[in-house]
Amino acid sequence: MTSNNKKGPALGRGLGALLSNNEPGIGGTTMVEIACIETNPFNPRTHFEAEALEELASSIKELGIIQPLTLRQISPNRYQLISGERRLRASHLAGLSAVPAYIRVANDQAMLEMALVENIQRENLNSIEIGLSYSRLIEECKYTQSELGIKISKSRSDIANHLRLLKLPAEIQAAVRDQQLTMGHARALLSIQDETEQIKAFNAIRTNQLSVREVEQWGKSNSKPKPTPGKSTQKSAVVQSIEKQLKSTLGLRVQVSQDAKGKGKITVSFNSMEQLNMLIETLSNK
Repeated sequence: MTSNNKKGPALGRGLGALLSNNEPGIGGTTMVEIACIETNPFNPRTHFEAEALEELASSIKELGIIQPLTLRQISPNRYQLISGERRLRASHLAGLSAVPAYIRVANDQAMLEMALVENIQRENLNSIEIGLSYSRLIEECKYTQSELGIKISKSRSDIANHLRLLKLPAEIQAAVRDQQLTMGHARALLSIQDETEQIKAFNAIRTNQLSVREVEQWGKSNSKPKPTPGKSTQKSAVVQSIEKQLKSTLGLRVQVSQDAKGKGKITVSFNSMEQLNMLIETLSNK
């Protein structure tokens, strides 16, 4: 192996902080045979687009590797990736036999942290992948949201918002991951408490191009009523029957509530002006 340039490209604050605690080789690069490098078992990203890899391979053939890989040595002639699997795969496609790399000392815990933090700092990472990386750092590396925010230079609200996306149904998460749904729409769907209603709203977004504000309004109109302290929320069979009849007649969500004295109210929810006009027309004909 032969040493190369002494100064490498700047790292993001989070990954740089993790690497700064390691001892040998900081700042220097070394050429390492590709055949001696193992992939990182802690890498959160497992899917690599073939077309993007081919494009990177073409760039590497022409310009070489601009940003060295980061490795840890696990035996005299064996190394394990800390970051740079996409560059490693593309270098192999480009026909390279060796790649420039930083050599670091890291245990399994540090490897996991480095892989996750490096993953978060990718510009092309989607919101679900970011949320999953945040979740793993909190659960497996035992960070609080505040500690994680300091570590990766992100606000606590950014971390909380991405984590909340993981509560959405799998179908909606997949749409965010595949960039078929914006994070703004996904966050608006979180205001809808019922999962079935979330799916309905999600389908309406795709079919009717609902705005974020319209989805938020959907969440408000379909929010579950809060029970009044000290009063029973159990509905009688008669009230339930009336509620069912009204739903069937109006074709809308109807909520009938009644207190112990017999007083109550009927709430009819609608999601568009079209539904409102249909409701008025129905009531006018009765």
